[in-house]
Amino acid sequence: MATIEGTTTRSAWLTGVRRAMPLVLGYTPIAFAMGVLAQKAGLSTFNTLAMSLLVYAGSAQLIAVGLFGAGAPSLTIVITTFIVNLRHLLLSAAISPKLKGWRRGEIAAFAYELTDETFAVHAADPAPQLDKGVAFGLNLTAQIVWVLGTWLGIAAGQVIQDVRPLALDYALPAMFIALLLMQIKDRIQVGVAVLTGLLSVVLLLAGLDQWSVIAATVIGATVGLGVETWIKRRSS
Repeated sequence: MATIEGTTTRSAWLTGVRRAMPLVLGYTPIAFAMGVLAQKAGLSTFNTLAMSLLVYAGSAQLIAVGLFGAGAPSLTIVITTFIVNLRHLLLSAAISPKLKGWRRGEIAAFAYELTDETFAVHAADPAPQLDKGVAFGLNLTAQIVWVLGTWLGIAAGQVIQDVRPLALDYALPAMFIALLLMQIKDRIQVGVAVLTGLLSVVLLLAGLDQWSVIAATVIGATVGLGVETWIKRRSS
């Protein structure tokens, strides 16, 4: 019986590793870019790897590195990355029905490694409950690749003198554009996206350097919520 259970567990983990392969292709270049940019921004190797291991949030890490390199105050970095990662509340709430019966420690470990991409794979699983071996095999593989990609970027950053020809600083905008395009589903969301983008530029030009994106996001989200509420009231 123990042999059968052991074989089943190994098979589940290997299935999770196979499911993580598409994420590996996406994580490697972004983690590499993050490592290079962090090294150029002046972050130490230890701090950069610790951030990939403990924070493990691509968009938040790239934003933090950019703000650190620009000399932003610590509070600004903390608040900005906190707001960016608020979406994880929605992701974890949406996936929680698939974790019924899991122990608290298992749920905590799963939540620690939950990202936009791993959520997408888990959410697409047709099974009502996630297999623990498959889930952790996928999550662990994705994070190992992220940390290794970061390390490769740090090593390359020590050799590369000028990162501008590589356009690595475009990794963050490109990732956000891709995420935005996948989330836009109607005209209201298009309008909110355009409004928020224009507001961030206007506020930046007005001198609100560190807070332009945050302020534009709050205003845009508020306007979008108001418009949706107004439309629902009219239709009801």
